[in-house]
Formats: sequence, structure tokens, C-alpha cells
Amino acid sequence: MTIAEAPPRLAAAADVSLRWYPDGPYSLSRTLGPLLRGNSDPSFCVQGDVIWNAFTTPEGPATIRLASAGGGAAGTPLVDIQAWGPGADAAVKAAPRLLGADDDWQGFDEPAFHSTLPRMVQEARRRALAVRLPASGRMVDQLVPIILEQKVTVIEARRGYRYLVHRYGTPAPRAGMSTPAGLVVAPTAAQWLQVPSWEWHKAGVGPQRSATVMRALRSAVALERLAVLPALVAGEKMQVIPGIGAWTAAEVVQRTHGCPDSISVGDYHLAAYVGAALTGRRTDDAGMLKLLEPWRGHRQRVVRMIQSTGFRKPTFGPRMTIQDHRGH
Repeated sequence: MTIAEAPPRLAAAADVSLRWYPDGPYSLSRTLGPLLRGNSDPSFCVQGDVIWNAFTTPEGPATIRLASAGGGAAGTPLVDIQAWGPGADAAVKAAPRLLGADDDWQGFDEPAFHSTLPRMVQEARRRALAVRLPASGRMVDQLVPIILEQKVTVIEARRGYRYLVHRYGTPAPRAGMSTPAGLVVAPTAAQWLQVPSWEWHKAGVGPQRSATVMRALRSAVALERLAVLPALVAGEKMQVIPGIGAWTAAEVVQRTHGCPDSISVGDYHLAAYVGAALTGRRTDDAGMLKLLEPWRGHRQRVVRMIQSTGFRKPTFGPRMTIQDHRGH
């Protein structure tokens, strides 16, 4: 990984900027994809090879623009990073980790280990050398939307999240005339705590999930400190909060820490999906963990590679229904 000054034209257009050169192939969209809560996430805007993101840092809100290109020496990939707002300096300093700079696939790609992987995973890795696991380091920003996804469909959860972010978030710091319209900084912990019960109801968020958000964010300062701890330790400490279990903790540290091993036990679909992909048969959480055990330390990488193949398990049995609490 190499960090350099941004070209003068880009530096002049932003409050803070730099240029990052990843080691080897790199895909900005595939790396940051897990951080977006769907295509209509108010805090993100994707414009081809450019991704905008607005968020809060300890120094204040920031708008960051990440532009991927292959214009380095001999066509090597690079990402230009520009940021605006009170939190611009903090946002740029954290950007390499966000982009997956600390994600090390060396052990996964080591020949002796790689040879033990299922053929579909080996082939997927060959086609996905540009994928990294991002580490946002922003606990509250990841925890809230993941709590909203507990025990409901993704469509329902993301609809509620969009409503609340638009209602209680703040406009992103301006980046001149190029700022994407409607880009929003998600609420801070203090702002989330001000959301009244009837607004959670309008958003389709039931009392159990909203209560979990409120409980967790009363300890927001302690939560943010978890970002500097090892992922598995952070996940364990998170589960001390009632309403946050293994699934929620795993989903969070996958994104905040770029954890290569955390598995979302308790997911409605994942165990059956992994079982079908690796054995042709569905399985439960215990069966999934048994299947993935030989690759402990890299189990999340294995799952990401399976997902990157586009594999779809046969669909049988009941589906979760979308609930709408807003009109009741």
C-alpha cells in the first residue's frame, strides 16, 4: 500500500485529499458494497467509478469522494480521496482502512491453505482478486441499520432506515457544485436518541428493535471505543447489551473491523445457503459452522467468495413476509 499527495487539481478542490495505491488489483464498488444499505442508502451516492459517502467523525461531519482509476504507473490501480467539512481530516486519515488497506489475504492465498478450499471458492477467488474487506471503524453508523434488520426482511428494514435518516439526519457538507443532491449524514447517537416512539412506528420499526437501538446508543461512547479492539473481542463486548446477539455483532464487525472470520449465526438464509453451496444440501447453523471449521480464521472470506459466484440455493418452503406497521 502506498499513500501519496493528491494531484494539485484535486487537492485544490477539496478541504483535505490524498491518493492511495492499493497493492495489486482493486475494486472500489465491490469492496465498499457491504457498507451500503441498498441502492437508496441516503448516506452514499454511487456514480460509476466514484462513490460519495457522508458521515460523522469525532471532529464533525464530513463528505468524502472516492474515485477509482487505473491511472497509476503501468496502469496500476489507485483511489483518489477528497473530503470536505469539519471532519474532513479525520475522514481522509481513516479512508485507507475503509478501503480495505489492512485486509490481508496472504494466508488465504497461501498454496497449502488454498488447496484445501472447495473448487468453487478457489475459482471465485481467482476471479475476485480485487475484493477487499472494508473497515469503516464507525460503530454507531453500522450498528443502527443492522439492528433494524433483525428478524425482518431487508426491504422492510431498509425502507425504515431511509425514512429515519432523511427525517433525522443532516445535509452532507457541501463539496462545491458537485455535491450529489440529497446526500445525508446519518443521525449521530444523540440524534437517534431523540427519535420519538411514533416516528419509529411510522418507519415500520417495532418496539423491540427501537428499544434495542436506544439501549445501545445510551452507551455510544463505549461502543465507539470498540473500534480499536480486536474484532472478536469487540463482538463479544457488544453482546453485553440486551437485544444484541451473535448475528448482530458479526454483521457489525464484518464492516467496522473488516473481520475475515466472523459468521452471521442466526441469519434466516445463510446456513441453508452455505450448506447448499458446499454440499448440495441445506443445513442449520451448527452444520454451517462444522462445514466452515477447516477454514477458521478465514470463514467470512469463504462466505464472501461463495456469494461472489452468484450461486443461488433452491427455494422451497415459506418466505418471510413484509410487515407494515405504519398504518396501525
